[in-house]
Amino acid sequence: MVASPRPRRRKLGLALGGGFARGIAHIGVLKVLEEEKIPIDFVAGTSVGSIIGAAYCAGMSAKELEEVARIARFRDFARWTLSRYGFCASDRMVNFCARVVKLKNFEDLKIPLAVTATNVRTGEAVVFTEGPLVDPMRASCAYPGMFPPVEVDGHALIDGMLAYAVPTTPLREMGAECVVGVYLCAHWAQQPAPRNLFEVIGQCFLIAEAKMCDLWKKDADFLIEPDIDGFAFDCFDRAKELIASGEEATRAALPGLRKLLNLPEMPVDSETAALSAPSLSSPSPQPSPAV
Repeated sequence: MVASPRPRRRKLGLALGGGFARGIAHIGVLKVLEEEKIPIDFVAGTSVGSIIGAAYCAGMSAKELEEVARIARFRDFARWTLSRYGFCASDRMVNFCARVVKLKNFEDLKIPLAVTATNVRTGEAVVFTEGPLVDPMRASCAYPGMFPPVEVDGHALIDGMLAYAVPTTPLREMGAECVVGVYLCAHWAQQPAPRNLFEVIGQCFLIAEAKMCDLWKKDADFLIEPDIDGFAFDCFDRAKELIASGEEATRAALPGLRKLLNLPEMPVDSETAALSAPSLSSPSPQPSPAV
């Protein structure tokens, strides 16, 4: 009897949402996908997702990204200033991206990338997949009230989160057969009262995101939601915890993700099995719910 051929692996598109410092959780997601040898064919990023996505598509490993995240601080991306359009300037992001991403153009990346921004005049989504990288990334991160709009090709652009909180739709257009969204949403009703202007704006974003989820979820086959409740928008000093949150959510999602991609389960060697086996003297841990 002839064995049935193994189903072809479906092309994976990974959509990395925004969340400022909380976006460090994306690194944990990438770390698990690497360890499980799950290939990524396309990446789309919004806001901080565009920075992490660009670095990964340029060839940085999750481990290298983790090392960068542990020492990165707000001052690496921005400097305080005062203008009619924002309290911070994003010019430092140019040097940061040059140091981390290293490549200058979308066409130079090893994995195809889409970066999303929002036209501040029309409200339309703008998706970049070719040409210079840095200005689209700065535009995608131009958080209203904090950073001024970034002009690209004669258009004033702001944070891509307003158009695509999680950029699933561009991945469909790029050819992804399976789209996985990574959603960094702190439950807005459970957040403490805002302490300053930026937290007020951040709370507004969380409320808007929650009410617009259906717009991007329709193009997602699968969703990974790291637990970022309790993390402030600027908590760069908690990188280790955020990465761990991304890892935990992704490991919980692995069975469903492998099935969706037509991938076999990873074999477990005897050493790993011995380390992961529950102790006879302690109760067995409860499994995390699948995403």
